[in-house]
Amino acid sequence: MRADGYSPAPTSVWTAPGADGPIHATLAMPGSKSLTNRELVLAAIAEGSGRLLAPLPSEDSSRMVEALGVLGIDITSDAGESAFGDDLIVNPPHALRGGGTVDCGQAGTVMRFVTPLAGLADGDVSFTAHESALHRPMGEMISALRDLGVDVDDGGSWSLPFTVRGRGHIRGGEVTIDASASSQFVSGLLLAAPRFDVGLHLIHTGERLPSVPHIDMTIDALARRGVRVERPAPNEWVVAAGGVRAKDVRIEPDLSNAAPFLAAAVITGGTVSIPGWPPHSTQPGALLTDILSLMGARVSRRGGALTVAAGPHLHGVDLDLSAAGELTPTLVGLAAFAETPSTFHGIGHIRRHETDRLAALASELRALGGEAEELPDGIRVVPRPLHGGLWRAYHDHRMATTGALIGLAVPGVEVDDIGATAKTLPQFTDLWDLMLAKEDGGSSTGTVRDVAS
Repeated sequence: MRADGYSPAPTSVWTAPGADGPIHATLAMPGSKSLTNRELVLAAIAEGSGRLLAPLPSEDSSRMVEALGVLGIDITSDAGESAFGDDLIVNPPHALRGGGTVDCGQAGTVMRFVTPLAGLADGDVSFTAHESALHRPMGEMISALRDLGVDVDDGGSWSLPFTVRGRGHIRGGEVTIDASASSQFVSGLLLAAPRFDVGLHLIHTGERLPSVPHIDMTIDALARRGVRVERPAPNEWVVAAGGVRAKDVRIEPDLSNAAPFLAAAVITGGTVSIPGWPPHSTQPGALLTDILSLMGARVSRRGGALTVAAGPHLHGVDLDLSAAGELTPTLVGLAAFAETPSTFHGIGHIRRHETDRLAALASELRALGGEAEELPDGIRVVPRPLHGGLWRAYHDHRMATTGALIGLAVPGVEVDDIGATAKTLPQFTDLWDLMLAKEDGGSSTGTVRDVAS
């Protein structure tokens, strides 16, 4: 048993392929999960039909499509230009319906974005999730919705599962919330706010606010649809009641999903290019350009592509990752090969993601011979020679990709659940093999074996 008590009995493991030489590859990334799910919610309450171009096909986005379908939103697929999947056409109903159950799976965006919409439905909507996600914080959302006039029956648990007793409208008004555990509480309320009777005046009262770029992303998405979010003071947002413009929206590539591929260039002494990298983005992954530069990589842009090349030295860093906690697993994996120790802080909130990521990262690095120390608000990594062994993913997509990253340079690393990557990047192993097929000296493909063999 490791970290937070996770102790699965997997039937197969994935042997992470090693890199026989420097990687030199150009890889396209599918659309952003964060943008896809925000745009799906806004399209669901818009004033007419709209199309999402190049959305991310993943477990999280599928959960969102299914959840919105429970509320009566018609979403169909149509062939588009993306090599990764179809476009999505969203047809909002005249009124949201109740009477169904939303299974959030492991998708935090479904938990926090769809719950406010359920208050707008004309009947009860029940919410549940995968057993590994029932621990994720929901109490602040439940409390805020009750303050806004929504009846939520949680049996006194302040967590999933619960039932929202929709009455077809939400009064709205002023509400305070402590979003220290997740910025998604803020985003979920802002996305639904235009449909509240009197709009929303939202005030965050906690000492810290993680993942601020994700809130900026939400505000930008609303602005593109004609909804203005005013900021009368720090940690305060005002949205007036009104319509949400229907439109077609192209989804940016997922920059956080690109992180392990860019880090692979640094670890192997090679180069990786990602075409279509936006010149400006509210995605937390946009911070990779600065972070990787600080760690010694050479970062350049040309022809719309971002290229990361290994530098002569891989530096340890001391970084506040509060704005981009989702990058922590990749950066910890990279830091394990640096020349000096690294400390990442401002990320206590990632203990409540798919798993306790700080405990899981420290546990798995130590299991491979590394040195890592959990901190109250972060993790410290001291580079040590690593050896092969089982890397546990904890049902967490970013833990799984970190195991693959370490396996590039450490023979014999096996990931117990590479399938966890389907949450946000079901194409991960195909893209990983494609990247390795372009390395100097040949290719190496990951294999799956039965545990009992």
